[in-house]
Amino acid sequence: MKYTDGGWLFREGYEVNFPAHIYASRRTNEGLTLYAPFRHISHKGMSLDGGMMTVELTAPRPNIIGVKVYHHKGQRHTGPDFVLYNEPVQAEIKETETGYEFHNKDFSVRAAKGDQFQLDFIYKGTTLTQSKPRGQAYVSAPDRQPFISEQLTLDVGELIYGLGERFTPFVKNGQTVDIWNEDGGTGTEQAYKNIPFYMSNKGYGVFVDSPDRVSYEIASEKVSRVQFSVPGEVMQYYIIVGDDLKEVLEHYTSFTGKPALPPAWSYGLWLSTSFLTDYDEATVNQFVDGMLERDIPLEVFHFDCLWMEEFEWVNFTWDKRMFPDPKNMLKRLKDKGLKICVWINPYVGQKSPLFDEGMKEGYFLKRPNGDVWQWDKWQAGLAVIDFTNPAAVEWYQGKLTELIEMGVDSFKTDFGERIPVDCVYHDGSDPQRMHNYYAQLYNQVVFDLLKEKKGEQEAVVFARSATVGGQQFPVHWGGDCTSDYPSMAESLRAGLSFGMSGFGYWSHDIGGFEAGCSPDVYKRWTQFGLLSSHSRYHGSWEYKVPWLYGEEAVEVSRTFTKLKLSLMPYLMAESVYTHQVGVPMMRSMILEFREDPTTHTLDRQYMFGSNLLVAPIFNEKGIAQFYVPEGSWTDYLTGEVFEGKRWYERKYDYLHLPLLARPNSIIVEGAVNDRAEYDYTKDVTVHLFELDHGKTAETDIYNVRGEKVASITIQRNGDELQVDSTGLSSFKLIVHNVQIKEAIASKYGSIVSINSDQTKIKVEGGFHE
Repeated sequence: MKYTDGGWLFREGYEVNFPAHIYASRRTNEGLTLYAPFRHISHKGMSLDGGMMTVELTAPRPNIIGVKVYHHKGQRHTGPDFVLYNEPVQAEIKETETGYEFHNKDFSVRAAKGDQFQLDFIYKGTTLTQSKPRGQAYVSAPDRQPFISEQLTLDVGELIYGLGERFTPFVKNGQTVDIWNEDGGTGTEQAYKNIPFYMSNKGYGVFVDSPDRVSYEIASEKVSRVQFSVPGEVMQYYIIVGDDLKEVLEHYTSFTGKPALPPAWSYGLWLSTSFLTDYDEATVNQFVDGMLERDIPLEVFHFDCLWMEEFEWVNFTWDKRMFPDPKNMLKRLKDKGLKICVWINPYVGQKSPLFDEGMKEGYFLKRPNGDVWQWDKWQAGLAVIDFTNPAAVEWYQGKLTELIEMGVDSFKTDFGERIPVDCVYHDGSDPQRMHNYYAQLYNQVVFDLLKEKKGEQEAVVFARSATVGGQQFPVHWGGDCTSDYPSMAESLRAGLSFGMSGFGYWSHDIGGFEAGCSPDVYKRWTQFGLLSSHSRYHGSWEYKVPWLYGEEAVEVSRTFTKLKLSLMPYLMAESVYTHQVGVPMMRSMILEFREDPTTHTLDRQYMFGSNLLVAPIFNEKGIAQFYVPEGSWTDYLTGEVFEGKRWYERKYDYLHLPLLARPNSIIVEGAVNDRAEYDYTKDVTVHLFELDHGKTAETDIYNVRGEKVASITIQRNGDELQVDSTGLSSFKLIVHNVQIKEAIASKYGSIVSINSDQTKIKVEGGFHE
């Protein structure tokens, strides 16, 4: 929300009050409260007839300081509120001649005494950001609606990231961002997943704790400030610190919830019927059998909207015209080794047989006069499920349970963004605050049911909408993109922003959703899609099976699907790390290499886990331009070595793209490439990349349930490698380092000399070459 008119004036109709100075303070059990009147109080008489800002400082967890700012605290609060996981810290509070100091271990805020109001946020002696005079404000808009606004300083060269899955430029400086979930596709400033949390390349994050419309001006009103405002009389925000941005994400997700661990099978290839295509069981079998006949491993088959009869979304009933025997159809598909996903949404069209039942029982959102809230967008006479009503939740979950018992393994939880604000909820929730929060209830209702019915290790959804905490219910995909290179690039930008917002797993429609896809785009998007955490072919009016795009597209799909499946030991280890820590599997370069300023703006390449760099190709010429950080990086597909701290331009055919292994790393490759679930410790190949003198590389191996079952540690001293492993009966070691000439030792202490060109070594129990 912009309220200023240049550097000195305010826009017409806006009334703005700033805290002038700290007049008094009070220590509480929770922290420190500061009282800052809107005018300077030079004598007691000036305390009459004037407003005041109250600022409460708290320490809800280590490395987090909370700032609660309010004008009038007596407002009725109806919720909803984000669920936060507090572990309060007893802060150290000091009062000095110049101000107040509030310490949460190495993180502190200093509140100045004197003639002006100012807060300085300091981590390990470095000032990260400040709330300077005339930054914090109480604003009355022309319609008299009140807002609390805050401005935090931006340093020279400071860049801002995150705020959800945003399709606009990756660096948010210069942008206006409203946290308001909308169904706008991937080509606008609107977003399906808006998260009021951003991170700075200076090494901190800021989370505004409000599901309402939080409005950001990121160097777009005051060019050296990030301004954010919320409607009402109160604002709560938190500043989160760490020694690097991954640690900031770790603390943020400890506060708002860690991502659940998706089942291993979900990393395989998903194939969809597409949206508005005609299909029946014969069509489905043609797709499934066509993939099998072409040796393209398929893990999940997804039925999109038209598994139900048109005009009746949702009725949770198979369209008998197309699927006369759904239970046995699903059994036949599952006998082929497939998991089944079906499309749902939280709406009920008036033609659906469920509409009258839901209306009678009060399961839908209502208008203030008691009518069912309806409109004709999407489905004629559509009503919206009220997930604040426990009976409605039980009813909705009952319908899904019937599908699970029939053989469905997962649900695509589509929509959840077009949620009205002129409505009444069963529990009295504020509809304005519920607009964004609705996505949380919707996805949790479905995810919790899958956990109950399928088991915690099997639960996974394919969700489009989200808010804070939604990372606990993976997986999310990027929404309705077009089938061209600009949209492919905007999808990647959005995924990287999403990862900078606390979400660990992400997917997108391979080949694009809207409009037709050229064979060229299909093949390049296939490379990108199968080097994403989750991979799904999907479209709108077009089927997206590979053979429709030519025999080379079949080869590309086969090659990269099998590559991903062979990498499951590596991907499962990275997935467990994401689940435990909260750092995304697909992560922006700055998350791994903040010390390298070149990485701070990169948005056309990413790290796939900790040790693989991926640079998708976004043009029909096959040209890749990519940056390599410090060290000697090895092309995983060709073995070519790229020296770091420089840019490269290369031309690639459709079976290659820049896929570079990080120096001083281990990547474990499985012996199976036709399915996602297998024994990740059996007959594996261990790749060791460019291990420097005196360095140690190590990795753990997990099973399909995410349990640690093996580990490998390799240490280099000169030209000698010491290899130690547990949980592996045998493995092949491939050393990608031309400098290593001799000395491979197993955990049994045996030594084998190798020539510089002999890099394939087999290490077994008892050790045999």
